[in-house]
Amino acid sequence: MNRIVQDFIKQRILTGKRGVVVGMGRSGLAAARLLTVLGCDVRVVDSCDNVTPDALGQLRDTAKLITGPHKKEHFADADIIVLSPGVAVKKLAQALEGVPPQAVVAELELASWFIEAPVLAVTGTNGKTTTTTLISEILEHAGKRAFTGGNIGIPLCEYLLDMEPAEVIVLEVSSFQLQNCRLFKPHVGLFLNFAANHLDYHIDMDEYLDAKLNMFSRMTGEDTALLHESLRSVIGNRGFTNAHVEWFGATDRFEAPHLPGEHNRSNVEAAWQAVSRFGVTEAQAAEAIREFKPLAHRIAPVAEVDGVLYVDDSKATTLDAVLAAVRSFDRPVRLLMGGVWKGGDVESFARDIKGSVIHIGLFGGSREVFEGPLSKNFTVTWDATLTEAVRRQAGLARPGEAVLLSPATSSFDQYKNYGQRGDDFKHAVMELKGLK
Repeated sequence: MNRIVQDFIKQRILTGKRGVVVGMGRSGLAAARLLTVLGCDVRVVDSCDNVTPDALGQLRDTAKLITGPHKKEHFADADIIVLSPGVAVKKLAQALEGVPPQAVVAELELASWFIEAPVLAVTGTNGKTTTTTLISEILEHAGKRAFTGGNIGIPLCEYLLDMEPAEVIVLEVSSFQLQNCRLFKPHVGLFLNFAANHLDYHIDMDEYLDAKLNMFSRMTGEDTALLHESLRSVIGNRGFTNAHVEWFGATDRFEAPHLPGEHNRSNVEAAWQAVSRFGVTEAQAAEAIREFKPLAHRIAPVAEVDGVLYVDDSKATTLDAVLAAVRSFDRPVRLLMGGVWKGGDVESFARDIKGSVIHIGLFGGSREVFEGPLSKNFTVTWDATLTEAVRRQAGLARPGEAVLLSPATSSFDQYKNYGQRGDDFKHAVMELKGLK
């Protein structure tokens, strides 16, 4: 267990305090565990009526569970309220009426109070997971003990309780987490890009950007903010940080055979700039980058059937991510899109992919968002399911073309997550190949 956590326990700093955790996901349960270890009287609230006390696991006998609509009485006596990622404060506004704003924090914020090792944090709209994972692999290759987590994998609270101390803590951080941080700051903060996203969560683009910039606001001159060149016009004159600021963009510095496209060349350069602050040599980085394989559902080739390449990019949940994927191909693209819309400019997107995309196959939700604007420039078809859309494209495609699943949406119309959507795509492709 982390040394600072142990000191808190010994000093009884939070003993007898009321902690309320909102949300029963992995991050929420990790926060509830940490608060319990620190001596808090913990209450977990979840808006889902189907959650049972068994979901509390080892906390079943120590934490109280309340399900259903959130009410003022659930929070009125709280000394600290911890929000799981994805729980929007605006949706709790009525229930939190009268609660001091400083009492409401993200799980990331709670955990950051107890961290000793330097933090390298990665944010942005697209490419966070690939870049975060690449950074960790480079550090490990160079002999550094790195913890990887935050918005991917293991919550930071869980690291504090269960894992050996790392030399560098590498975190993917989302706007959801950062919006409710008060003290969290990294030693190196990386901002990859910014585009329309999560407008089903944030009030508008300004709120979304402010959440991203929140992690830079407490950085000092001893810290480094690494920012993509595209952000100069957006935040260059905002005075958002006291950190040492450096800008990066795509380069050909490294050979990255498994990471195609200009966006990945930019992500690779960002990873190098970040790890160089921790004693990694360029030669060590080059070797790790050369060996790095793309993560699942991120421009990942599935199979070639009758000369047609099928590629799974289910993780692409924004229009900018889809554009980056399309631009990574040197062959005509048949694009599969559909799901739960999160926002963006479809008209502009249609102009940007002209000349690269030859057909758009819509499936599932958001047909009403895509069909009108896209049909002005492309042949557009719609199928109720992804499997049907794959079969249709297989019947139309010619050798030398690519069928790309890059949906520009979240998956919650028909799937539990983007991974399940990508697996369904792979299953449909394997059926075409006769390898089911």
